[in-house]
Amino acid sequence: MHVLIAGAGVAALEAALALLRLANDEVSVELVAPESEFSYRPLAIAEPFRVGEMKRFPLDRLVQAAGARLRRGSLAAVDAERKIITLDDGQELAYDTLLLALGARPSEAVADALTFRGAQDGPALSALLDRMTAGEIRRIAFAVPSGSAWPLPLYELALLTAAHAVDHGTRNVEILLVTPEDRPLGLFGPAASDAIAELLALRGIQVESSVTPVRFADGALAVLPERRIEADAVVALPLLHGPRIPGIPQDDRGFVSVDEYAWVLGLSDVYAAGDMTQFPLKQGGIATQQADAAATSIAADAGADVKPQPFKPVLRGLLLAGFVPRFLQSEATGAGSVVDTEPLWWPPAKIVGRYLAPFLALHLGLAESVPPAARERAVPVELELRGDFHPAPSRL
Repeated sequence: MHVLIAGAGVAALEAALALLRLANDEVSVELVAPESEFSYRPLAIAEPFRVGEMKRFPLDRLVQAAGARLRRGSLAAVDAERKIITLDDGQELAYDTLLLALGARPSEAVADALTFRGAQDGPALSALLDRMTAGEIRRIAFAVPSGSAWPLPLYELALLTAAHAVDHGTRNVEILLVTPEDRPLGLFGPAASDAIAELLALRGIQVESSVTPVRFADGALAVLPERRIEADAVVALPLLHGPRIPGIPQDDRGFVSVDEYAWVLGLSDVYAAGDMTQFPLKQGGIATQQADAAATSIAADAGADVKPQPFKPVLRGLLLAGFVPRFLQSEATGAGSVVDTEPLWWPPAKIVGRYLAPFLALHLGLAESVPPAARERAVPVELELRGDFHPAPSRL
């Protein structure tokens, strides 16, 4: 079976690695993407603060190591009846099974705020931090827009900014976190949310909850319900949209509807995983779990001795807090909420993928096996994701 994967990000690499493990003799895997590098994007948060850097890897080497082939190009259209995709240069490629893993596209959500999308906005954020340490900015608001797909990065930005101010001896700077959430990082459940609320208070970060940021103008952030919050600068997360693909059914924001095995509803032998799907949370770990579900179904169709495993989301977040990181974990319902300063999974990476995390561990300088000191808490990713989710009790 020839499996064509459109994309070369987290979901695409996880799917390729899973198929290599599950059905190596039954499938050939080809990735189609325009990129020459794979970027470990979650670490882009740390770059403006000079406490870390985003890792980049040659994509062709990673794909080869994953047992797949890489073809340069961008997907332009899909003909599901003929089982053919068209690239932007007009070239047509045939497939037996297609997996779409094209991510999402960011756009401004809070008008006239500094929208932090990733590494490309690092210089603008660095300039804002310089203005803060120079005394030009006294009040910074970090805004979570309505419909935000993953609010954790904004909490990191607020916490790292607070630590940056302390490190540079900058006093009398107010930092606010403005969010539609009822409670800080409530998606991780009550235990984690309470711990994060306590951490924010300890760092002197004010929280304005249950309000929706709209625009920044004339020294104030306008929010709904209607009022204004004074600020000298506003940093916001983007709004995400799915990539428009002729031949693929998509909603009004470009996202694709899939079932619990990542099968695209209404099409045969077409799957989708990651940020481009309608699942509301857009995060690397979630993308890998969707890719795993797709891989088990594809492997079974190819004749491998594999039982398809449905997508059952578990949330894992590594929060960079400025001093000691926090490991957050819960079921998608918020049940099993747990937070700790020690790793809850291993490798202790920000992107937790059953196959991708161990694969990248060597490149990120992380030990693949759990060291003795961490065995009481941390569970190897590959082992944990084989069975039902059983969180460890929190020590905080």
